[in-house]
Amino acid sequence: MFEKIINFLESHQQACFYKKFIGIECPGCGMQRSFIELLKFNFVESFVLFPALTSTLVLLLYLALHLILNFRKGANILKDLFIFNTTIVVLSYIYKLLT
Repeated sequence: MFEKIINFLESHQQACFYKKFIGIECPGCGMQRSFIELLKFNFVESFVLFPALTSTLVLLLYLALHLILNFRKGANILKDLFIFNTTIVVLSYIYKLLT
């Protein structure tokens, strides 16, 4: 069952619009491949492809829990997680452009 999901995701990946038409990668390039590698339990390869995936998943999980449980300081923590995640995306994108 789990392999069928991975095979489905691998066969239905979308091409990056920016890379296809402009010729440069966007800040989110590699997220699909990184997610598939994460599902295969290849954590290092997942991190190499898109370092912000784990922080993005933590952010989304915390957001869902906050919407359900309404944490007292949830909005502030979400703001901090968003800033942290955005920083990782920007830094990894600059690194990708320079290398």
